[in-house]
Amino acid sequence: MFPDSSTGYSYEDCKATADWLLAQTSVRPVVGIVCGSGMGGLADMLKDQVAFNYKDIPNFPQSTVHGHAGRLVFGTLKGRPCVCMQGRFHLYEGYAIQKITLPMRIFSLLGVETVILTNAAGGLNQDFKVGDIMIMKDHINMPGFAGNNPLAGANDDRFGVRFPCMSDAYDRELQQLAVDVGQELGYGDFLREGVYCVLGGPSFETIAECRMLHKLGADAVGMSTAHEVIAARHCGMRVFALSLITNKAVMDYDSEEKANHEEVLETGQHRAIQLEKLVSTMVTLKLPWSEVQNPF
Repeated sequence: MFPDSSTGYSYEDCKATADWLLAQTSVRPVVGIVCGSGMGGLADMLKDQVAFNYKDIPNFPQSTVHGHAGRLVFGTLKGRPCVCMQGRFHLYEGYAIQKITLPMRIFSLLGVETVILTNAAGGLNQDFKVGDIMIMKDHINMPGFAGNNPLAGANDDRFGVRFPCMSDAYDRELQQLAVDVGQELGYGDFLREGVYCVLGGPSFETIAECRMLHKLGADAVGMSTAHEVIAARHCGMRVFALSLITNKAVMDYDSEEKANHEEVLETGQHRAIQLEKLVSTMVTLKLPWSEVQNPF
């Protein structure tokens, strides 16, 4: 058990939340989807929806960010049972990192086997353009360097092992499936692969920070996802993640460009339909989800 079960992230609390949700819907999801800023439309694709506002779910945090609807939506995507988070949680909202990743543990207890995460990110790779979709192949967890890791504290073996491996955090078969599906859909011109770096936020990065992160090997930078990936892998779920490059990170002191959240949301709306098509096609083709079979 975690040191403080009153914060809502002990095994018992997660189980109580999962049981409450399962009692409210007949959907038994095998795929869990997390929508990033401006990408909540993924949840709207689900059929036969049963939706819950975060504020109504026992122990659940509440999303405070513009562009995050704050709903948990159950339904089917081309016949496959799914659960979708319209809005996620971030360190900069003031939540403990264990609270941010609570939904991943609830997903696992709901029966989810594969998690698909999306986010909006700044492009550090100079070959990336605004509107590119980056398949995440790895991450750099900056808060983790300072000891801020979702697995810090006592480990509960019912979730996972004390020291989980992260060299295989991002499922390589799902990455290849995304590349193949993207080519079939004609997305080759804007589909990329790369390394995502997470920072705490909410301030955007300085020029010096962007230069440093780029030299460390990061292709994109954002304020989410990596924590959820760690928790999901700890629970034994497979992980696939996409970054929508919504702005170019400022790397030049002579530049007049400035990052802003409105640009993030606008780009999300512009590319959202194609991102949704990519994800929905992957979900449709991957049958069963526990055994990837490349259809192309």
